[in-house]
Amino acid sequence: MFGFFVLTLYAGLAARAADPQSYRVEMASTGDESMDATLRATSELAALRESAPVSPFGLIARARGEIERLKTVLESYGYYQSAVTIKIEDLGLNSAGLAAALNELPKDREARVAVSFDLGPLYHLRKVAIEGTVPQSAQGAFTLKSGAPAVAADVLAAGSRLLSALQDQGYAFAKVDPPVAYEDQTLPVLDVSFHVDAGARVSIGEIKFEGLQRVHEKLVRRRLTLRSGQQYSPAAIEAARRDLLTLGPFAAISVQAGTAVDATGGVPITFLLRERKRHAVSLNAAYSTDLGGSGGVTWSDRNVFGNAEQLSVAASALNLGGSATTGIGYDTSVKFTKPDFGHRDQSLQFSVGAIKQSLQAYDQKAVTSGVTLTRKLSSVWTASAGVATANEQVIQESATPIPPGTLIYPPVTYNYTLVALPLTLSYDSTHLASPLDDPLHGMRDSLSITPTQSLGHPNASFIISQIKLAAFFDLHGLGFTDPGRSVLAARALAGEAQGAGEFSLPPDQRFYGGGSGTIRGYRYQSVGPQFPADGNPIGGTAIIAGTLEFRQRIAANWGGAVFVDGGQVSTGLKPLPNEFRIGYGVGLRYYTPIGPIRLDVAVPTSRHSFVTQSQVVNANGGLTTTTGVVKDDAFEIYIGLGQAF
Repeated sequence: MFGFFVLTLYAGLAARAADPQSYRVEMASTGDESMDATLRATSELAALRESAPVSPFGLIARARGEIERLKTVLESYGYYQSAVTIKIEDLGLNSAGLAAALNELPKDREARVAVSFDLGPLYHLRKVAIEGTVPQSAQGAFTLKSGAPAVAADVLAAGSRLLSALQDQGYAFAKVDPPVAYEDQTLPVLDVSFHVDAGARVSIGEIKFEGLQRVHEKLVRRRLTLRSGQQYSPAAIEAARRDLLTLGPFAAISVQAGTAVDATGGVPITFLLRERKRHAVSLNAAYSTDLGGSGGVTWSDRNVFGNAEQLSVAASALNLGGSATTGIGYDTSVKFTKPDFGHRDQSLQFSVGAIKQSLQAYDQKAVTSGVTLTRKLSSVWTASAGVATANEQVIQESATPIPPGTLIYPPVTYNYTLVALPLTLSYDSTHLASPLDDPLHGMRDSLSITPTQSLGHPNASFIISQIKLAAFFDLHGLGFTDPGRSVLAARALAGEAQGAGEFSLPPDQRFYGGGSGTIRGYRYQSVGPQFPADGNPIGGTAIIAGTLEFRQRIAANWGGAVFVDGGQVSTGLKPLPNEFRIGYGVGLRYYTPIGPIRLDVAVPTSRHSFVTQSQVVNANGGLTTTTGVVKDDAFEIYIGLGQAF
C-alpha cells in the first residue's frame, strides 16, 4: 500500500513538473579507463538522454533500472561486492522529497543526475579446473591461471580460445561448456571450472557449392584452397572463403559445416555463394582550381565468360577550366583482365586507351596500349611486369629561341612512339577492400622501374625509376583516442629519369611538381624548371616530395585534416634549398559507404613572381618586346572522392 501511495504521489507531482524533464549525467570515474568506457556505453541514462526524453517520474524509473545494469558491469570486471549509487539533485532515488524537488525545478533547467561507485574488493581466481581431457597440443591455448583477476570477459575468452584451438586442430565437434563459478563466502575469490569434451579428430569431407549461376564451378574448385581429406580447421575454411571473395564476381559467401561426419568420414562443407550483378555503371567527378573539373563514366562486366574475367570501358572529360589548363581534354580506356592466368593469384590484363590533354606545360594526344602480368606473392606483396606502347603527339615550346638571340620560343610539335617495359613491386599492409577506403594503419609502398625506348625527335633510351612510400598510424595505439578516430599519415616520393637529358625526354615522361599528388598549394606542374619567356613548366629529370597529414574523425560522418607538403623538381636528386617548395592547408571530410568525400584548401608558403619577356615580329619587320609577370596562385582547392593518399 505504501508503494502504491508513493507511485501515486510521484505521478501527481510529475503532472505539474516539466515534461519532458531534461537532465545531465555526471558519472564518477572508477580509476579504470576501460571500465569507465564500458559503464558509459552501457548506461541508458546517458544513451537515451536526448533520443528518448522522459517525464520526471520516468527519469526516476530510468535511474532505478540503471543500478542493476551498471552493477552487472562492475561484477564483470571482478567487483562482486560493489555498489552503485544514483542521486538526482543530490537526493536518493527513494527520497520522499525527490518528486517534489523535480517539480520545483525551472522548466529550462536540467536535472543533475550523479552516478557514483563503491567498488569493494577485486575478486581473484583461486582454483581453475578443467573437467575432461584436453589433447596435449591444445593445452597451451588455455592461459587462464590461478591468481588472475576474476574478470568475466577474460574467463569467457579462455573457454573460447580453448574451443577454437581444439577445432583448428581437427576436433570439429569439440565442446567447451560455459564456466561454472563458485564464490567463497569469506574471501574475495572465485573457483572456476570448465567441462571439456574434445571428441574425435576429423578431416574435411565432401565440399559442395550452392548458388552458382554464371560462374563456372570448375573455376571455383580450382581456386579453392580447401581440399577434401585435409585436417578440419575453421581457420583454413575462413581463409578459403575470403580468398574466393577476391575473385570479384561474388557479393557474399557463407559457409555451412555439417553437424556429423559424412560417408567419407569427414565433415561436409557447403559454400553458399551469391553472385554480384554482372554489369555495373559508375560515375566519377572531381574538381580542383588548377586542373578544373572532370567527370566520367565506367561500364563494367564482372564475369565476361563465366571465369571471373573482367571488362571495363571508361570515358572521362578533363580540364574543364583550371589555372593550369588551356583547353578541354579526355581520357578513355578499355581493359580486360583474366584472373588466375597460368598460375593461382596471377592475372593478365590487356588495355587500350586514348588521351588528350591541354596543359600549360604541353598539349598531348596519345593512343596507348599495354599488357600486364600481375602476381600476388603474399598477402602484402605484389609484383607486375608488362609491355606498354604509346603513339603520341606532344606540342611544347621550343627549347631554344628561334631565331637565336631573340625571345621568341615558338611551339614545336613532336611525334613519339614509346615502347616501355614497366616493372613494379608493391607492398600493402593496410588490408583495405578498396583503394577509396580510409586507411587507418599499415603501409602502401611501391618501387617501379620502367626501361623505355622513345622513337621520335630525338630518339632516346632511358629508365624511369620511382619509389613511393605511404604510412598510416592510428593514434589509438598511444591511448589518445578511440580506434580509427585520429590517424597520422605520411607519404614520400622520389623519382629519377636516367639515360636522357631534360629535353631528350618526351615532355610527358618528365617529372612535374605541384597539385594534389605532390605539393598541394601550388598549381599543377608549376614546381620545377620553367621556360624563360612565359614561365610555363619545362619539367625535370628528378623529383622528391613528401607529406605529413593529421586526420581526425568528428561525430559519425564528418572529419577534418591538416597537412603540409613539400618537394622539388630538378635535373638531379640532390636537394637544392632554393628550389624546395612547401605548401600547407586544411581539409574537410564527409565519410560515405564508398569512401570519404574530400575538400582540401592549400596555400603556398611563398608566391614566386616570374618576370617574362617575349618578342614578336611587328608590321615593320622588327621585333616588339613584351614584358609580363607570372605569379603563383594564392591558394588551391581540391575536391574528390577518397583521401589524397
